[in-house]
Amino acid sequence: MRIDLCFTPVQTDELALRDKTVVVIDVLRASTTIVTALTNGAREIIPVATVESAVKISGNLFGDVILLGGERNGKMIEGFNLGNSPAEYTAERVRTKAIIFSSTNGSQALVKARYARDLFVCSFVNVGTAAEALCRIGRDFTIVCAGNNGMLSMEDSVCAGMLIARVSAGVDAPPELADGALAARTLHRAFGRGILKMMRATDHGRHLLDIGFGEDLKICAGVDTLPILPQLDGNVIRVKPAVQGKEPAVQSQAT
Repeated sequence: MRIDLCFTPVQTDELALRDKTVVVIDVLRASTTIVTALTNGAREIIPVATVESAVKISGNLFGDVILLGGERNGKMIEGFNLGNSPAEYTAERVRTKAIIFSSTNGSQALVKARYARDLFVCSFVNVGTAAEALCRIGRDFTIVCAGNNGMLSMEDSVCAGMLIARVSAGVDAPPELADGALAARTLHRAFGRGILKMMRATDHGRHLLDIGFGEDLKICAGVDTLPILPQLDGNVIRVKPAVQGKEPAVQSQAT
């Protein structure tokens, strides 16, 4: 098994990811929000790159079963039903709904990887479940971190390193790690024991604190708290059936 890693979506293109197994990570907050929404009963997530695409798609679907969710620069898009805070995606709000989702970084990465053979969504909250699935599949895979406006994101990189460590511990032979994967594993070893503290010091973490989303950092720092694995199915993200309802191997809240 070989593990490749892109620290931002701009490091790769759609053709490079075609027919590969891809894991998209956007800890703050798209990946965490998607996992939360599906855990709370959302039917599916439809990722789109632009606000215009979201509005156009919503106009072609039944309004009472569709919600618009997403953000730009951390704040809910005007006219949308939901922002990008996982705390907003309660069962009361999202159960049975399809959510058209567009965010500054996460949805861009998801759209770029839409031609992958398998595309999974990972964050700290479901990292163990993602690792278990990747070990069962046993193929090479590429991690695409959403980053922060085209730049490296520390929280995404540390989460990628945790995923790499979990996969490495779950397979018989040590995987071959590309340079990016080696770097992410090193970052996880340095910062993985204090995830919430690390998040509060990152660029995007400080921005979220400044605009009033400090509680989101606590949610996003939880490790193995939501044991489901979102997977792209056509143009929509749903829960991967093979792991739905599986109990996490480890369940803890980072501090």
